[in-house]
Amino acid sequence: MDDLGVAVVIEDDADVRNLLEGVLTQAGFEVHTADDGRSGVEVVRSKQANVVTLDIGLPDIDGFEVLRRIRTFSNAYVVMLTGRTEEPDLLSALNTGADDYIAKPFRPRELRARVAAMMRRPRQEENGLRPSPATWGQAAAPAAGPAESGVLQHNGLRLDHRTRTVEVKGEPLGLTRSEFDLLHVLLKGGGAVCSRADLVRAVRGEFYDHDTYISEADERAVEVHVGNLRRKLNEDQLSPRWLQTVRGVGYRLAPRRPDDA
Repeated sequence: MDDLGVAVVIEDDADVRNLLEGVLTQAGFEVHTADDGRSGVEVVRSKQANVVTLDIGLPDIDGFEVLRRIRTFSNAYVVMLTGRTEEPDLLSALNTGADDYIAKPFRPRELRARVAAMMRRPRQEENGLRPSPATWGQAAAPAAGPAESGVLQHNGLRLDHRTRTVEVKGEPLGLTRSEFDLLHVLLKGGGAVCSRADLVRAVRGEFYDHDTYISEADERAVEVHVGNLRRKLNEDQLSPRWLQTVRGVGYRLAPRRPDDA
């Protein structure tokens, strides 16, 4: 990885900050650092960061508030670093706009792998403006057309992988990158069951080998993304049109409905 742009490290622990700076510099980034949340927001703004690593436990304002402020002006890829993997913290990180999270202590190789996976997932900007959280990675539902068209369709939903846009009965649906990637994998599966581990790999850009360890927190993150997808789709859980839960395993596409071409 060379000349990847600007990375900003927001971390109050000097040892961790220096480690992150070294890893990202070796990866090919121009790296800037901050040791508290407020100054970190300003560094991200002034340096126009492409990637941000963000500690949750900062001395002035916590990482969730830092992320909320960053998301008002930047669509930089953000990795949350945390010693906490409880579900409320995970939910807060993903719903506030984090692209990924890593539990401390972490391995430098894992950080580089996560960043590489994130940067393989495209951004979408319109009219030179940065997208709002509702439209990051906006996806289009897969159409049952030829595979090379990049379009998949199912029960009134249309996903175009080339433009990363999704429509439901002609109305655009704003999805995050992770939500789009999960929906794309399920649509491509055509009704085959996708395990939670499979979907974790999809969210990570399929960067990891199949023997890579996947934690309970990783699988909970997938459940959060699927829950958000269902909410945005106004899915009826008793009679789902798109996403079915396979208890104890994962998820699959709901059967096709003849009246929903």
